[in-house]
Formats: sequence, structure tokens, C-alpha cells
Amino acid sequence: MRMRDLGWMMAAVVALAALPGSSQAQGDTVRYTLRIDSLDLSGFEVEMRVPNAPPVLRLAMAAHPEYDERFWRYLRDLRAEAGGAAGSVTRVDSAVWEVRSAGGEVAVRYRIVLPPYERGFRPSWQPVLTAMGGLVGGLDSFLYVADQPRRPTRLDLDLPDGWTRAGIPAEGPWSTAGAAELMDAPILVGRLRTWRFRSGGASHTVAYLPSADGVPFDTAAVVRALERLAGAAREIFGSLPYSEYAFLLQDGTWGGLEHASSVTLGASSAELAKGMEDFLDNAAHEYVHTWNLVRLRPAGWSGLRQRPPPPTGERWWSEGVTIHFADLLLRRAGLAPANSRLDRLGRDLAEYLDNPGYRTISPEQASRASGASPGGPEPTDYYLHGRVVATALDFALREATGGRRGVDEMMRRMIARHSGPRGYTGADLERMASEVCGCEMRPFFARNVRAPGRLAFAPHLARMGLRMRVRRDSVTDARGTLAPDLRVWARQAEGGPVRLIITDPRSAWARAGLRADDEIVSLAGTPVDGMDSFRRTLRSLRTGQSAAVEYRRGGRTARVTVAVGGYSRLRVTFHELPGATGMQRARRAAWLAGELSGAQAGR
Repeated sequence: MRMRDLGWMMAAVVALAALPGSSQAQGDTVRYTLRIDSLDLSGFEVEMRVPNAPPVLRLAMAAHPEYDERFWRYLRDLRAEAGGAAGSVTRVDSAVWEVRSAGGEVAVRYRIVLPPYERGFRPSWQPVLTAMGGLVGGLDSFLYVADQPRRPTRLDLDLPDGWTRAGIPAEGPWSTAGAAELMDAPILVGRLRTWRFRSGGASHTVAYLPSADGVPFDTAAVVRALERLAGAAREIFGSLPYSEYAFLLQDGTWGGLEHASSVTLGASSAELAKGMEDFLDNAAHEYVHTWNLVRLRPAGWSGLRQRPPPPTGERWWSEGVTIHFADLLLRRAGLAPANSRLDRLGRDLAEYLDNPGYRTISPEQASRASGASPGGPEPTDYYLHGRVVATALDFALREATGGRRGVDEMMRRMIARHSGPRGYTGADLERMASEVCGCEMRPFFARNVRAPGRLAFAPHLARMGLRMRVRRDSVTDARGTLAPDLRVWARQAEGGPVRLIITDPRSAWARAGLRADDEIVSLAGTPVDGMDSFRRTLRSLRTGQSAAVEYRRGGRTARVTVAVGGYSRLRVTFHELPGATGMQRARRAAWLAGELSGAQAGR
């Protein structure tokens, strides 16, 4: 998620297997048919046949724990019949319907009407259809029997001529053991380009949905890179937890979302033609979630539900630590520059030290508040919290064990012991860190995870013969010109106004008196009628300009002028300590190369 993540269903399958009731007999199979009409791509039709249904049948749409798209808003014309007679359908909650009929086999039919998306700004996990193809399936497409989620399912796809599919078996009906598995399978359809490879005993498919205005790029290089990621993941985590896996790539989209046996990824052909760095960063992150967030989930995040679960204090682990492993994955795959690990740590520490909010909110608090700082105006980010804590934790574990065990060993043990329906808690993380360390890690977690305050990195860096220097620099562009202070953004709910996001409370925009959620009417004299006009106008601003902003707050319209000047930020660099030893340099080289713990034993 980062950008944002649907990789929750594998744990849901395990959790549902422990539930009582619900026959597994083949005669109880819920049969689905999803039909796409090439002459009407505004949506698609779904038929759901429920055998042995009771006279009162409850149907529901599931909610993702993090990215609830509330696709029940786009479900239309829900109707049911049994024994040749129409049943009555009543909506009893936003995502729950009650069907009353004679029982027996009940046929349920409905249409999903797809919302419009702006080209280039659609998340890769949201359903869409175009003349080239699209994305369907998953929890945004299917209802399930709310009281019997363990009923087996069978899915048939009725696609336009010339279209193929990826994410489920390429041909024939697809059967699952229950609704959770069906809900965790987005399906890429259309005029796909497809490649396959084997790694670690598992089959992998790379499916790419091009756009009509796509540009050529090196597809072979992308497939080779993904194959190397799979090989490196097996080294890090010990095994691949699937027999088949699909990388579902779409031009004109961004972000990604993980699943038990697939991942959706934004893959802009225009960006891939320039290079793969951003794409691989995103791909590595979402792929690591196959282990950390799909198999290993915070307590209370398993199972199908109609509303997202309550906040958890462990998102710093599920997201920020995932980024730590994504960087390690790229390094082990040979897809990252040799010194980039130190460069990334420097950028992370600069952001961490530059924001006073990280002194006032802990990683657990940031996780529960989704980044809001309850004690003050400074926003914090549990992604960054997790990256910084993971690095410090890895240093601490390696130092205590002579390099024999690190956070990679801790992750493998967490997956082995806590991948069941119960999930894990912060206390489980602390106990596992102590076990891996062979020492008491409670002080580390009390100081660096539960309590506000900043991590002390100097001792860890010294172990690698390094010291840190911090200075404040003006932000410039590639030509050395002062970059404009555009530290502001906006969001727009469907059909709603464009509302401001203050990305940094020290920005010129915040100093001018603007606040988060202000409704933007116009910017620099240009009416703001959507995100496209906001983006275009904001990006046209230059250092030294003034931008008039008309906004609404609390029913009143007001106007301010923002002086768009330059701005500065912290910069962290690392330098070798005088008298650094050969052992310290060897530790540094091993860390930069992404060696797994155990490789450094005896150093």
C-alpha cells in the first residue's frame, strides 16, 4: 500500500476452516458465472446459484481490512428466484441482503456497475473494464452466503471473443474450498500478454494488460527481474508458500495489492520504458506481503467480514518491516545498486529526524491512528516508523548474537508459529525477538515501539565503522534551482469536493492558514473541479510565485494567498570512523550486500 494491500484472504481460509457447521459436500457448491459483454463495458453481470438454500438466505459483500472500496455501492438489480418464483430481496445493512424464497436452489442475479476512473490514476486493484480488457473478481465482484462461508464454490467466466484470463486457471471452471479463497482471487482479463517461469518448485505467471496508447518496453527484462525476486524470496523466507502464483500487471495504473497466490501491480509502459526502479520497488513490497500480511496477520484481521476490523498497533510491522524485507529482496536478487542500502537509510533517517512528530508518537500509536498524531499537528507514518525500527532491531539482534541471527530469522519464526487464524500481537513480536536474541528484548520494545521518542542509531553505525552527519540543505532541482514548496496534496471522494491534505505542517500552505480537509474551490485563479485540475495547477507553480487559494471550511468561503518559496530539509550522510577496523568494514560490506544472518557468524 503502501499503497495500499488485499492480501488477507489466505489467513481467512485458515480461520474459516476452524468454524463449526457448513457442509463441505459437493451438492452444497455455490456456482457463480461472471459475464462480460464487449458491447457494454460499463459493468458486468453475475449469477450465483445456491443449492440447498434455507427459506431465509443472507448474502453479503466482504470488506478488505485496509482498503474497503465499499463496492456494495455499485451493486445493482439484485434479484432472486427459486422454483420458478421470484423471491423477495431486502437490504438489511449496507453490505448485507436477505433473500426470502421457497428455498431449495436459489438463483441470485445482479450487476456490478463500474465507477469511472481517471486514466493513470486508478489503483491497480480496483475493478475496471476497457476495450483492451480489465480486472474483475475478488471481493468487489462476488456476494457470498454470509452464514455458510465454508461452502465450496465454482466459478465460470463468460468472456468476449479473443479475451484470456490470468490469476485463476487459464481454462474451464475454477473450484475453491470456500468463499474466502474465491474472494482472494482477482482476475485479469482481456487481450493479455503472458509469460511463465518456474522457481522454487512453483509455477509463476506474468500477465500484462496493455493499454491502447501504451509504449514499447523491455518485457523480457521485467519477467527476468520478477523471476529473480521469486528466487531471492525463497532464500530469505525458506520456501515459497504456494504452488502457483500470478503477477497481474496493468498499464495505466499505480500501486499494488497482495493476495495468497497473486499480486496486482501498476505497470506504466511509459515509466517502464525509462527504467524499472520504481516498478521493482513496488513489486518487491507487494510480493513480500505474500508472507508478511497474507500468511502472517495481526490478531483480529482474519476471516470474512462486512466491515473492516478495528485498528491494530502492529501496522508498523506489517507495512514498515515489509519495506525492510523488500529492500533486502531486491538486494538478494541483484536488482539494487551496491551502496543504495546506505543511501536509503540516510533518506529514512533524514525524514525521521526532520519531523518533530516522531518524538511525540510511538510506532504502535501511529499504527492505530493510521498516521495521525494525537498529541499535535505533526503527521507521522507507520511505514517509516517500521522501516527505522526494523533496521535498529536487525542491528540489535545481530550484535547480541555475533551475527548468527537477525530480523530475517525472527520473521521466519514468526511465520512458522503465528500464521494461523489467531494472528500475532505486539507481545508475540517482543517474545520472538527475545527468543531469537537469547536475551531480554523488552527494553528495546518499551523504548522504541511502545513509547514516543527517537531511536539511537550511533551505536549501531559504530559497529560498522560509521558515523552520521546531519545538516539542513535547500531543496533544488536537477539544475540547482530552488524547488517550489509544493508540500500539499488533495483527495476527492466519488462525486465529492476536492479536499486538502497537509503533507507537512511547516509548508507554506499550512503557514498561510490552510488546514486538512479544507474544500478547495480554486487555486491560482483556476477553478478546481476535480483532482486533474488540482494536480495540473499545483505542478505549474514555480518558486517565487504567489498562489491565491479560495476554499470552504465550516460552510464559509474564504481566501488566502500562499507565497510559494523554496524550502529546506535535513540531509543525513555517513562517514567512516577514524580507526575503523577490518572487522567493522567486513560487517558493513555484508550489510550493504544484504547478507542473511548466519553469514556473518564469527565476525
